[in-house]
Amino acid sequence: ALQDSLDRKLFGQHLVNKVVVKAVKGFLNNTKTKKPLALSLHGWTGTGKNFVSKIVAESIYKRGLQSKYVHQFVATLHFPHAHSINLYKDQLQSWIRGNVSICPRSLFIFDEMDKMHAGLIDSIKPFLDYYEFLDGVSYRQAIFIFLSNAGAEKITEVALDFWRNGRTREDIQITDIQNALSVSVFNNKNSGFWHSTLIDRNLIDYFVPFLPLEYKHVKMCVRVEIESRGYTVDEDILTRIADEMTYFPREERIYSDKGCKTVDAKLDYYYD
Repeated sequence: ALQDSLDRKLFGQHLVNKVVVKAVKGFLNNTKTKKPLALSLHGWTGTGKNFVSKIVAESIYKRGLQSKYVHQFVATLHFPHAHSINLYKDQLQSWIRGNVSICPRSLFIFDEMDKMHAGLIDSIKPFLDYYEFLDGVSYRQAIFIFLSNAGAEKITEVALDFWRNGRTREDIQITDIQNALSVSVFNNKNSGFWHSTLIDRNLIDYFVPFLPLEYKHVKMCVRVEIESRGYTVDEDILTRIADEMTYFPREERIYSDKGCKTVDAKLDYYYD
């Protein structure tokens, strides 16, 4: 189901498709895991990070994101004040401990990691480490997914290098990006992972790069959204919406500034 959903609904992200399916499937099939699964998804807004975490949740839990075993944290909503960081650390540890005690196969999604206060996420380090039990609780079946814009510049840099050298985005391999991405995120002072022990101790299993979306991918997003609303696809409107998006770099105009983020709102204008 996970592979099928990503094949049908996620565009222009061959690395994500490959890594996420392999990681999640391997983890769920392993009866002797040594630690929880930790995935860190990186890329510009609108490239599919939230979408993929939703698909992962739906492939594991009957009610997807609505499941009581799926827990979402948004940095600016749940951890807004820098002066309360110690309180947040205690609350976060307590919340994770309590929920994993109820359901070992709990999923925790941390959104806006690039806006989280540095040091806060390190409070969950014990839960991601190679412990069999902590105070009688095993965290080895839990899954942690982190979403962040941090590292997007590095991902774009690699993608542009390939494009300028006449190579396709599909030529990009995970080995071309992953190490540079983890170093970039670790050294980014505007990231919740800044000098984080989670990275320093190699507790993040996969840094998953979301490539910036091209014009053709935006058109794919528009088409799927039109069809999902039950409308007949009007090629003229589809092209018009894709053309209205802004693209970068300024000269080449290859990648969509907002990915597929505003497709929904633009369709409201044309169809409703």
